Amino acid sequence: MRIFFLGLFVFSVVVATAQSDFGYDYIPDASYEEVADRISCIESEVSLEYNEKVKSFIDYFTVRDRPYTQEVLNKTALFFPIFEETLAKYNLPDELKFLSIVESGLRPNAISRANAVGLWQFMSSTGKMYGLNNDWYLDDRMDPYASTDAAARHLRDLYSMFDDWELALAAYNCGPGNVRKAIRRSGYKKKFWEIYPYLPRETRSYVPQFVAICYTFNYAPEHNLFPESHQIFPRFDTIMISQYFHLETFAKQLNVCLDDLLNLNPNIKRGAIPEGTKNFALRIPADLKDTVVSNRAFFYDAAGKVGKEQLEYLARNTPGSTYGREKQVYRVRSGDVLGTIANRYGVRVTDIKSWNNLNSNMIRVGQYLQIWVLPTYNSSTKDLYASSARTENKAVVLEGKKVHYVQNGDTLWEIANTYAGLSIEKIKALNNLTSNTIKPGQQLIISSE
Repeated sequence: MRIFFLGLFVFSVVVATAQSDFGYDYIPDASYEEVADRISCIESEVSLEYNEKVKSFIDYFTVRDRPYTQEVLNKTALFFPIFEETLAKYNLPDELKFLSIVESGLRPNAISRANAVGLWQFMSSTGKMYGLNNDWYLDDRMDPYASTDAAARHLRDLYSMFDDWELALAAYNCGPGNVRKAIRRSGYKKKFWEIYPYLPRETRSYVPQFVAICYTFNYAPEHNLFPESHQIFPRFDTIMISQYFHLETFAKQLNVCLDDLLNLNPNIKRGAIPEGTKNFALRIPADLKDTVVSNRAFFYDAAGKVGKEQLEYLARNTPGSTYGREKQVYRVRSGDVLGTIANRYGVRVTDIKSWNNLNSNMIRVGQYLQIWVLPTYNSSTKDLYASSARTENKAVVLEGKKVHYVQNGDTLWEIANTYAGLSIEKIKALNNLTSNTIKPGQQLIISSE
């Protein structure tokens, strides 16, 4: 079988004379005054104020962590055309494209400690405000086109609130409420550097980083930084999907590398489009569009059958999954513990901790918790949900092995008695366990055949 590797097209770049004269390791030294003069020459609608704070970040990107800057520089040809076109569409400053570097280092699948996701680091709630949906299968925040459009609209809205781009950038980082609070505490000053001491610590570094990135990427050659390669997306077209659709099966049918198909569709997290999806625009190589359209029934039928049952089982049982569930908000009362709250809603303690980014079982009175329950949950059905929270044990075949996902309340003895021909000793041997301790969500191999 012949595989077509579309991938991200990579082109060699002829480096400038400076590189050949001084070598790759040469790091030019630019004085404070030289950098100040260069920044003053950058045409920008966003104020690029220069000071020691900005200079320290410039030194970081041009001297102390040059490999990072080089890595990002190689990806600018991949994403900047998307950013530039979208910013022009909304009549926004072109230099806002550099903000994504501050946010994610141009990584579409970047996930922060606070669970902000994508090139533009959207939180789930803010993303949904701008039409970026996410669930167990799909996350629009990872889509370069959709997330960039949302980021442009979000930045436009923030600018309309503050009528100042530096404050809009600060609000993008910490939220408009924190910026307004800093304005009040400063005596109603209206410039970033005037309210600087009253902003959150991270935001105080955020705008200076943006200025430093603007400078660094405008004057990269002066610092002996050149793209070693240019990555660009291949030409693609779209087909509409309104069914369960397994990408690996589809890729094999087209003789296309699966990773290349996933690179075109980074918002597909689990390798499949779920049942119930309506008009999902799947990107495929442009030269294969006619083939797919001509053989639509064949391709769609095959891709609609493989792996569906296993993925749906994983979606339901992965700790913290919200797939197929509805959100409720619970306010912690005196005497509450996570275990009683979990029983009340028919969910697992590990789920509540995952949904609310809790690192321990400690909760406080008055705290609000997100609880994702099965549809139609109400007071008359909660006992039914609680009794059925521990779903039927069922093995999933992964990479040729039968795997059991540990559920809340499982023990090795119960698992061994659930499957024919299994014993506690065999489970421990198959999984290299040295004790009988297991955790909800843990994968246990129950058969290697």
